[in-house]
Amino acid sequence: MGRLTNFPAKLDLVMKALSLSRGRLAADLGVDKSVVARWATGAVSPSEYNLAALTALVTGRKPGFSMLDWDRPIEALMALFGGESLGGRVVESRGLDLLDPLLEQARLTTVRRGAAYEGFWQSTRPSVMMEGRFFHDHGMIRREADGLLRFQMGGSGLLFQGWMLPAEGQLFVILYDTVGLTPIFLTFNGVPLQKASLLDGIVMAAALNAARTPSAYPIILERIGDLTGDREADDRRCEELLAMDPLAPEGSVSPEIHNHLIRDVGPAAVKAGGDLFLLAPVTTTLSRGASAGGHLTG
Repeated sequence: MGRLTNFPAKLDLVMKALSLSRGRLAADLGVDKSVVARWATGAVSPSEYNLAALTALVTGRKPGFSMLDWDRPIEALMALFGGESLGGRVVESRGLDLLDPLLEQARLTTVRRGAAYEGFWQSTRPSVMMEGRFFHDHGMIRREADGLLRFQMGGSGLLFQGWMLPAEGQLFVILYDTVGLTPIFLTFNGVPLQKASLLDGIVMAAALNAARTPSAYPIILERIGDLTGDREADDRRCEELLAMDPLAPEGSVSPEIHNHLIRDVGPAAVKAGGDLFLLAPVTTTLSRGASAGGHLTG
């Protein structure tokens, strides 16, 4: 639905303009606070019923507000509230102009290649803090109304979300985690065929330990399902996946994947024919896909 485009930013603007906290909004709407949190982060969009209830609540505080106002661009919505000071700050529209060429190129590439990566996915990544253990995040990649691929994965209440930007045969993912609110960067090798089935790459993030240690480690994504085209049904499936326990059972990761994710790098590794740095070279990539009919793979 068009009115839900850029909804998290619009909801944040309205809540600040009306001095509403997430907890207060949830109580007034009669929903769990986690529901409002998922709207605010963009993990899910409100149902028609909840959007109508939210609109009625806003109208009670801002007479004349209607469902159609969610269709407004963020600047027009801001003007509707009179440029009010939000939390002691005047809201201003600041475009990240430096990113515009990157986003425009990503949109053009997504038109051509985005469908190859849409679907439900499971990651496998080593634990930074639990030696020898692995995590399986679950979630969804889907093209949204702004022309970009939305990327959201997680498990047991921990959500990573952001955007996948295809360029030059690679996939550049910019996320943040909803616990530490810190950025996470991933780069995957893309595939040339119409439907990706497995992607491999590297994560750069702050570990979720007390020191938030900067870390880099390999990761793979495996397709576990296709989108149905029914957005509400796909959102429900994504919610089910995000609720799964991400800790992989001991011994459940195959030797091939284990050896790909756990490898030696550095001066000693170079002497044995390995790499000095952590790389994901296309010559040894696990990324693969299939043709539309499934007759070709690679």
